[in-house]
Amino acid sequence: MSERVAIIGSGNWGSAIAKIAGFNAARYPDIFQREVRMYVYEEVVEGRKLSEIINTEHVNKKYLPNARLPENVVAVSNPAEAAKDATLLIFVLPHQFIVNTCKALKGSIGRNAHAISMIKGVDVSNRKISIYADVIEQSLGIPCAALSGANIANEVAADKFSETTVGYRPGQKSFALLYVMLFDTPNFRVGMIEDVAGVSLCGALKNIVAIGAGFCDGLGWGDNAKAAIMRIGLMEMKRFSLEFFSNVKPETFTETSAGVADLITTCFGGRNRRCAEAFVKTGKPFHVLEAELLNGQKLQGTETAREVHGFLKAHGRVNEFPLFKKIYEIAFEGCPPDQLTVGL
Repeated sequence: MSERVAIIGSGNWGSAIAKIAGFNAARYPDIFQREVRMYVYEEVVEGRKLSEIINTEHVNKKYLPNARLPENVVAVSNPAEAAKDATLLIFVLPHQFIVNTCKALKGSIGRNAHAISMIKGVDVSNRKISIYADVIEQSLGIPCAALSGANIANEVAADKFSETTVGYRPGQKSFALLYVMLFDTPNFRVGMIEDVAGVSLCGALKNIVAIGAGFCDGLGWGDNAKAAIMRIGLMEMKRFSLEFFSNVKPETFTETSAGVADLITTCFGGRNRRCAEAFVKTGKPFHVLEAELLNGQKLQGTETAREVHGFLKAHGRVNEFPLFKKIYEIAFEGCPPDQLTVGL
C-alpha cells in the first residue's frame, strides 16, 4: 500500500519541505499517494485565509512568498483532518507547539504510521531532557526518525544545492529509505545515519551557538572571534550530547550535514544569529525582536538556551559548559554581551 504523507506545520521550513515532498510524491506514485496534506495554522493574510491562498495560488504568501508549491500540496487548517489516515507524518512545527498538536492527532493517523521530526529544540521537565522525536514517538505510539542539516529554507525552496541528514533508529533503516525517496532531489541531497538523538541534538543545540555568533557580529568582533565561538560551541554540543544521551555517534557532529555544516550555516545566515546581532545593537529584548524581525516565525535559540541551562543547573553541570552558560546569562540575566568570552 502506498504511503499517505501529511506535513504538520507550514512555516518557512515547512513550506520549503512541502515543495519537495509534493514533487516527489507525484514523482513516485507506486510509493506515495499523490495528495500531500499540509496543516496550516489559519491566519488572515491580505484579507484572506492563508489556507485559501495556498490552495488557490499555491504560494504561502506569509512564510515563503517567493516559491510556488506543487498543486498536489493541499492546505488544511485542522491538524487532525490533515493527518487523517496518514502513514507518514512530517513534523515541522516550532517545538513549543508539539505536545498539544500530538494530542490533537491521536485517533486520526493511519495504521502502521511512522513519523519524522524536523523540530529544532529539546523538551525539559523534572530533571529529564528529551528530543522531540522521542516526544512524538511516545505521544503517538509510532516510530519517529529525525531530519536536520545545513538547510536555510529560502535557499532550499529556490532549488539551490544543499545537503541534509536523516537520523534513524536501529532496525528502522527501511523507514529511513522512504524518507530519502520523499526528500532527495538532485539539489537536495539526503544522507542517513543510525543516530536519531545525535541528529536531533545538533539541530537544537546549534541554535544556542548561533546566538553567541550573533553577539559577536553585534559587537563587531570579526570572523576570528566567531570561528572561536563556533569551535567551542561544537565541542559543547558534542560533549552535552554524549554525556546525557545514549548511543549518540561522535561522527554525527563532524561527518554529516546535521553537525558542523549546519552549525556553520546557522552562525552565518540563520534567524537566531540575526536576532542576537540586533539584541546587541538595539538593546531590545529578544521577544520584541522576534515580533519585529521574524514575520511570525519563532526564535528557538533563546528558548533552547533557557531549557538547557535549567537542565544543567538541576544536574550541577552548568560550569562544565561555559559557552552555553554565558549565552544564557547575556540573553536572560543582563550580563553585558562583551563578556561573552570571559571564562571560556
